[in-house]
Amino acid sequence: MTRAKMSDNGRITFTLPKSVRDAHGYEAGTEFEVTEHDNVITLEPVKQEQRLVEKKLTIDEFLSLIPRYDGPPITDEMIDKAIVSEANRRWDKVNRQWDEDKND
Repeated sequence: MTRAKMSDNGRITFTLPKSVRDAHGYEAGTEFEVTEHDNVITLEPVKQEQRLVEKKLTIDEFLSLIPRYDGPPITDEMIDKAIVSEANRRWDKVNRQWDEDKND
């Protein structure tokens, strides 16, 4: 049995026994999901297909992923108008929510 102590900020550090790591094939970088049920805390390994695969891209690979814009030229005025329009839309949404909250 392995014991661990929790720090003031909630961090728990312990070593998973080698026999457990070997029996289940856990390697460095294996992710675990922490769950709690009926006052029991459980560690479950994240399934391989659930893990996010990080692939390092070259700058050329990254740039090739950016979609090309084939529309008309965009001016500073068009950008300013779009920003103001979106800000007004969000402000109106907040005001509607405030009005609804006042009426509740």
